[in-house]
Amino acid sequence: MVRFGLGRFCVLIVLICSLLAGCSENYRPNKVLQVATEPTFPPFEFQGQGGELEGFSIDLMRAIATAANFQIEFQSLPFDGIIPALQAKTIDGAISSMTITAERAKTVAFSRPYFKAGLAIAIRTDNQNIKGFNSLQNKKIAVQMGTTGAQKAKSVIGAEVRSFDSAPLALQELQNGNVDAVINDAPASLYAINTGNLQGIKIIQQLLTEEFYGIATARNSPYLSLINLGLSKILKNGNYQQIYQKWFKSAPPKLPETLAFINQKSAISNSLTVIWQSLPTLLTGVLVTLQLAFISGLCGLTSGSLIGIIRLSHIKSLRFLARVYIDFFRGTPLLVQIFMIYFGLPAISQELGFTFPLNRLLAGIIALSLNSAAYVAEIVRGGIQSIEIGQSEAAKSLGLNSVQTMAYVIFPQAFRRMIPPLGNEFISLLKDTSLVAVIGFEELFRKGQLIVAGNYRAFEIYAAVAVIYLCLTLISSQLFSRLEIWMNPSK
Repeated sequence: MVRFGLGRFCVLIVLICSLLAGCSENYRPNKVLQVATEPTFPPFEFQGQGGELEGFSIDLMRAIATAANFQIEFQSLPFDGIIPALQAKTIDGAISSMTITAERAKTVAFSRPYFKAGLAIAIRTDNQNIKGFNSLQNKKIAVQMGTTGAQKAKSVIGAEVRSFDSAPLALQELQNGNVDAVINDAPASLYAINTGNLQGIKIIQQLLTEEFYGIATARNSPYLSLINLGLSKILKNGNYQQIYQKWFKSAPPKLPETLAFINQKSAISNSLTVIWQSLPTLLTGVLVTLQLAFISGLCGLTSGSLIGIIRLSHIKSLRFLARVYIDFFRGTPLLVQIFMIYFGLPAISQELGFTFPLNRLLAGIIALSLNSAAYVAEIVRGGIQSIEIGQSEAAKSLGLNSVQTMAYVIFPQAFRRMIPPLGNEFISLLKDTSLVAVIGFEELFRKGQLIVAGNYRAFEIYAAVAVIYLCLTLISSQLFSRLEIWMNPSK
């Protein structure tokens, strides 16, 4: 009896411990949500000096996670890629100062509003012509792609709207004097000006809209109620007020519990219909892409051939300079070179005391040409060195000087051998034109981005863009193959 009773007692203890452990699991923050943000929008989301994410939205999301008993892992995504990522359910939520709009509410599910904001116009301090929204007619306006500011700018009569991937790039465009105004969220623009990061820019003190930010999740997300629970808790216990005071030095305004259009549903269009409707816009981007590729390819071929010949010069200093040029442009990313030329050169010129606005088409052509020339130079050098030395000796015996030998004997033969690698370089250049999108130049890829920012149909639009690029590269490949056959003396 004693042995049996002791055994039952031990079993009872084990059961009680298991129940307690199970109860404690319910309070353990074991749910991990993948939350996207774009850390280029201070004071809401940005990277601190140590590379850690900081800002009002970041502190708020962490407080919500603590209040609702779950964990979060932040992922950095471009703003225009957040909604497609939510649709694909590769992330669980997003907090990136996203304004709750009727169009977005048809695509994703929003939490209750967590911040009251509005759009404002930023101009240069020496601009006396722009007094308000109506003064923006026929002006150049910079915006962040996919934002409510971009939508507002479309309604300005006769305005040239330039779209950028982030708000800092749009404001930099204004500071460089390439645009007349920026339409952006007022708190972010004011923060950039007040911290001294932007010189010579002011805000017109009249908000264009009244907006509310929300935390976005996928439609029918199981985590939306959890996020709303945490947000409601911190609004009641005072944590929200403390976070707001930390970043904005003032008391927060009253927030509504919901908005009228926050849970709308949209009719899903057929994929082929979406692509067909977008095709005319994409084809206009094709013309710009071909313009960039052909002009840059011609400039790169001309300058690259000259640099390749200089690489074979007997003058050591010239060979050294040519080698430095090639190593620099082959050793640094083309994207960095585009930023250096378009944003860097005007900024440096302002520090030196003069204005140097740079046209986007010209900046794109310069960057692509300089980069292509470095690769063409090595192709030309290799092609020239592949010609037998006897050809040069024969030319000299006929009385030709070095320039005539290169022009009439060596280079024509070398060029035939260079056609395949030159074709590869042109195809690479054709695809690299998509990088010019970062400075707001509306070529094929940028047109696709702008369409996705409006209809959030990322897969269909980018698939169409990929097919168009494939067609362009296949046609280019066939043309170079025909050129190679035509210039082959044996055929």
